[in-house]
Amino acid sequence: MSRTSPSVRLAAAAALVLAGLALAPAAEADRPARPSTPLPERIDGGAWPTSHLQGAAVDRERGEIYWSFTQQLVRTDLQGKVLGTVQGLTGHLGDLDLNPRDGRVYGSLEYKAQKAFYIAIFDPRKIDRIGMDAEADGVMTTVHLSEVVEDFTADMDGNGVFDGDTATTPDHRYGSSGIDGVAFGPAFGKTSGKQTLKVAYGVYSNVDRVDNDNQVILEFDTSRWGRLERPLNEDAPHRSGPAEVDGKFFVRTGNTRYGIQNLEYDEASGNWFAAVYPGAKPTFPNHSLFIIDGHRRPYEALVAGQAEPETGEHLSLLREGSYDPRSTTFGWTFDASYGLVSLGDGLFYRGSGTSVKQDGVTKQTGVLDLYRWTGTVPTPFQKVG
Repeated sequence: MSRTSPSVRLAAAAALVLAGLALAPAAEADRPARPSTPLPERIDGGAWPTSHLQGAAVDRERGEIYWSFTQQLVRTDLQGKVLGTVQGLTGHLGDLDLNPRDGRVYGSLEYKAQKAFYIAIFDPRKIDRIGMDAEADGVMTTVHLSEVVEDFTADMDGNGVFDGDTATTPDHRYGSSGIDGVAFGPAFGKTSGKQTLKVAYGVYSNVDRVDNDNQVILEFDTSRWGRLERPLNEDAPHRSGPAEVDGKFFVRTGNTRYGIQNLEYDEASGNWFAAVYPGAKPTFPNHSLFIIDGHRRPYEALVAGQAEPETGEHLSLLREGSYDPRSTTFGWTFDASYGLVSLGDGLFYRGSGTSVKQDGVTKQTGVLDLYRWTGTVPTPFQKVG
């Protein structure tokens, strides 16, 4: 029997859904069955006096969307009606994902000046009005990630000085600039089983070093995090978090600008989608989208560019898309840096946004547009409608 490629399977799944045929979801104990109600082709998340849209998470069971606008979380229904907001964040709230086990929204949260990096956890059931405070209203807890701090603050040139938030320094292990992309899914190399949280590093754009050509992804079992969660106090950042990571992985893509902006697990294909701002190294094709092969197990290999030899678990790019023989990398052309949401049946939402001025105030908009996977090279998505 011949084996059908992941792209063909995913495109076929999208076609069936768009034709109105029901597809059975993957059999996973912690993922409820999805409703058959049609998804809007476009959802407007409004305009807000914040920085740009960073990512979104969709809860089809509740019929809700959660939007990250860097300093604010917005909760809407599928028609874009605002149900509540959480504001008051002075750090950088990045990508979001829904935890299928507890129904809460998890997002990356950075405070680089304080050398503090968190996973922010929001309880959607408590976000019931506009203007809720992230610290005072009990809607958000945080878990500190010490592994990220160690890599971000690493003194790679050995001069005893932390050079701060800058891309030009030789400091920052692996070129780490913090964290951004987050996603729940099974262990790498598996397409079912326990869901764990994957957290992707931000990576500085720097064409003069060779140790920053990997994306770095940490893995955490959040089922043990209840005792670690703390409310956030921005004036006194806490350090309560896991002592160790449950996994640390490298995937060679070439250097990108601020690493994986949006990380998303797709049940239909069993693969991981990584949306980035393209890099600038002339020795790489600098794609905007990479797909990590979720069917291939991690393999042990040397981590490139380290002053002292270091081995680590590496992930494989899907052997589809545009292939560059010089760098031996595969990738795609599709800008999903403002948001990419897999809907589990061959359909995706892509986030976008722009700056507008309303009543003299500059605001940032957020929109989700529905796309279906086609697998076409170099751009593998087609807008629905």
